[in-house]
Amino acid sequence: MPKSRAAQDHSINLAQRIDQLSSKRQEIIRPILEHPREYVLLSVRALAKRLETDPATIIRIVSGLGFETYRHFQKHLHELSLAFATSLDTMQQGPTSGPDGTPRDSVFRDLKNLQALKNSLDPERFTPLAKRVYAARRLAVFAGDLATVLADYLGHHLNILGLPVYVATSAGAVTHTARGLGSKDVVFAISFRRGLRQTVEGTEQARKNGAYCVGIADTYISPLTRTCNEIFLASVDSVSFGVSYTAPITLLNAMLAAIGECRRPRTLEIVRQLDDEQRRGSRWYSS
Repeated sequence: MPKSRAAQDHSINLAQRIDQLSSKRQEIIRPILEHPREYVLLSVRALAKRLETDPATIIRIVSGLGFETYRHFQKHLHELSLAFATSLDTMQQGPTSGPDGTPRDSVFRDLKNLQALKNSLDPERFTPLAKRVYAARRLAVFAGDLATVLADYLGHHLNILGLPVYVATSAGAVTHTARGLGSKDVVFAISFRRGLRQTVEGTEQARKNGAYCVGIADTYISPLTRTCNEIFLASVDSVSFGVSYTAPITLLNAMLAAIGECRRPRTLEIVRQLDDEQRRGSRWYSS
């Protein structure tokens, strides 16, 4: 994904480019980067007026930061606003449809997230990943906080397939697991917005040790994009106080489908063994 990689590289170099601006231009641009949500929708003229400068100066600053156009700069501000969003931000930016309309708005936002995932998905990336999963000595899934739900979901299904997977969702577990990984191992790192420290630092250690790291995030400016060998993006945007995992779950389902299909005869043999237990096993309620 050359375009995504270029965006990641630009994000890394942005701080250096800011330092190269004059002190006056740094003062102009700093409020925008610190509070992107307040400026992301403004035209260049409106932005210049808000900052008490002129449009030509804004364009020169944007160009100095390495953006081809002001629209590219707005795209970066949008990603910043996603990465640094809080629960208060999502509630305030969401539609105010009232108690009856908000559930519908929530479903529509989930559908929008799914549509974005569908439009950006590259099916050709999944087969090589599936082959790498089967070739791995060990699989590790790093996550924390609410993303623990996704880590357990992924780990549960990989375990069904008999793969050597370990789910680490606490700081200690991530640290100790990362230390023991090497070049024959694969890590799935799941973290959204700014990135959870234990997940990012654990992934950095695993990558340093030679593990192949696969990131799952919601923006290309996630710290996981700088750490992982490859990154998959799925929006967690929501209209309420929480995040939405509709798109990330769908992304994981796509990965799991590819992994299961990669060795279809083996998968079929496993699910045949599961069939009797799922039909008549003692752990299922029987009336």
